[in-house]
Parts: sequence; structure tokens; C-alpha cells
Amino acid sequence: MYTNILIPTDGSELAGKAVEHGIALAKRIGAKVTVLTVLPPFHTITTDTQMIEDTPAQYKARMQKHAEKTLGAVATQAAGVECETIQVEHEHPYQAIIDTADAKGCDLIVMASHGRHGISAIVLGSETVKVLTHCKIPVLVHR
Repeated sequence: MYTNILIPTDGSELAGKAVEHGIALAKRIGAKVTVLTVLPPFHTITTDTQMIEDTPAQYKARMQKHAEKTLGAVATQAAGVECETIQVEHEHPYQAIIDTADAKGCDLIVMASHGRHGISAIVLGSETVKVLTHCKIPVLVHR
């Protein structure tokens, strides 16, 4: 069925539930997992208060530490499953997810969704909706 499952995560509790589900699925079907975290690039003009306070070097170090913590936790959780961890810097997380799935030959993406409805879904959008809209491989959305 599926041989390589891409599991994007930002380290949040919600993403953690999708990670658990994706790893459990991989164990059950004997698939490999590729775990991805996408780091936003540094911007000098931003509303992110932490980015405003950081120099580019401080920001990069902070984001690297966050990525290592996030991916390390998932790698530990994936014991018994072949697991590759990847971090990329990209302006648009959804595009990084799709590009990684293509580059790594993933045949399923398992990711979380906030499950927004109505106007908040339209106004806020989501990376999950963008992946669903632009991706050509199956996406399993965990709520």
C-alpha cells in the first residue's frame, strides 16, 4: 500500500497527534516515515516579536535548536520504524511539504488540521488546505 509516509510537524501538540497516528500507521503496514519540519526564513520586517528581537544569527540558532528538539523527539517516538528526519527553510511551508514529498518519493502525507469552519477557514486558511489543494499524492488529515 504505502511505503514512505511524510509526516510534517511544527512541534505543536496538534501536530504531535498526527505524528503519533502516522507512526502507528507506518508500524502497522511496514512503511518508512520521513519527518519534516519547515523553518521560516528570517525577515527584517515582520510581526513576529521573537524575530524582531533576534539578530539573524540568533534567529537561526534558535530555530535550529527548535528543529533539533522537534525532530529528535519524533525520531525517538518512531523507534522500530525506519525514520528519516529533514528540516528545510522555506517561505511557504505547504510548498516545502509538497517538494519534500516529491523529492523523497513519499506516497502519503499524514498531517494535522485545526478543523476550522466557515469564515475563519476562509480568512485564515491553513497549510493543510494548501497541501490538499496543490498536492498530487494522497493526504491523510488528522484532526
